[in-house]
Amino acid sequence: MLLAIALVGWGLRALFQDHVTQQLQAQLVMQLDHLSASVDWNPPGSVSVSPMAADPRLAQPLSGLYWQIDQLGATPQAGVARSRSLWDQVLRLPDAPESYPASGFSVLPLQDAQGHELLAVARTVQLPEDDAPQLRLVVAGDKALLAEPLQRFTHMLLIALGLLALGLALAVAVQLQLALRPLQLLRARLAAVRSGAAEQLEGRFPQELQPLVNEFNHVLRENADMVQRARTQAGNLAHAVHTPLSILSNAAARESGPLALLVQEQVATARRQVDYHLARARAAAAVRATGLCTPVLPPLQALLRTMQRLYAERHLSFELASEAQDVAFRGEEQDLYELLGNLIDNAGKSARQRVVVDVQCVDGQLCFIVDDDGPGIPEAEREHMFERGVQLDEQRPGSGLGLDIVRALAETYGGSVQALASPLGGARLKLCLPMADAPL
Repeated sequence: MLLAIALVGWGLRALFQDHVTQQLQAQLVMQLDHLSASVDWNPPGSVSVSPMAADPRLAQPLSGLYWQIDQLGATPQAGVARSRSLWDQVLRLPDAPESYPASGFSVLPLQDAQGHELLAVARTVQLPEDDAPQLRLVVAGDKALLAEPLQRFTHMLLIALGLLALGLALAVAVQLQLALRPLQLLRARLAAVRSGAAEQLEGRFPQELQPLVNEFNHVLRENADMVQRARTQAGNLAHAVHTPLSILSNAAARESGPLALLVQEQVATARRQVDYHLARARAAAAVRATGLCTPVLPPLQALLRTMQRLYAERHLSFELASEAQDVAFRGEEQDLYELLGNLIDNAGKSARQRVVVDVQCVDGQLCFIVDDDGPGIPEAEREHMFERGVQLDEQRPGSGLGLDIVRALAETYGGSVQALASPLGGARLKLCLPMADAPL
């Protein structure tokens, strides 16, 4: 930016210098025309100049503006007539008459007696008298006349370009601040996820960062799903090991001797380990405390916005029913995200244009109804789709939590999930969960 401003300043100064030079040259040519119209030849051999409306500086000694008439021919003579401003000086021009055309003018660089650089225009004239010699008319101006306007312009140009540079610098600073603000927000959201205060990267980000946020949130969801599956498998394994341990313990209790005692001790140790890990798995999968109260509309609306972005290329519409009730779920927000996210994601995979989510209170339970306008689910497959190991992503592109986890988690909370036919023509997934007793 500074280099561009410097180049612009240099170019503008050069253009202005050329402009004022052309102006000075035009003034000199005008004076040359006046001089050409005023010169006369007086026999027997003198040159006279009639009074003319000239610049007053021509009468001021060493003012920087001069005119001079030279006689050419067989007996050349410099300065046969000159302006009062030359005082006792004579401008020395090269003796080359052919260099000065009779029509028009020539531009000459000259120096005066003091060594000042002059800009001069000259032409040759031939007066009509028979004995009149060829004359050379010269009008010159000191280039110092250009210094004052050029200096004044340069000063103003530096001020203007300085203000422009300052304004651009402030604009760049503001632009960088605005551009980096989403990165600062992203850093804060990442810190919240790392500290455990949040589970997803929430917030609105520019379109350049949104794919990264979506991918990161997808990784977080996949990681949570993987951890949940691992905990479920740990619980299943604990249950599977608990039964053989009970058989071994009962058998050892009926015997006596060192071997039976050893078996009983080892079975007790193994049972304590199994009970410990089973308790952890249950604590991670089930409700951790009573009296939980999670508002359903904020996470539901957030999920609808997320799905709207995820399925933007398909132009799907994710809508919240106008009659949806603002109630609370008696459970953890994370579990609600997993349950609803899976149902809405599966509806989005099947939908053609619309997915509508409704929230109603039915018989003291909180019911989420997810309708899509897709091809629907055959009645014979509606129960099979919730079985362990059967996931919708095996039949359609995409990924998400398994519907078996939805059923297992819903049953843990004392609820249920079922597939029905939708009024929109597709499938309806109805999830019933306990409703919080505390008001919102």
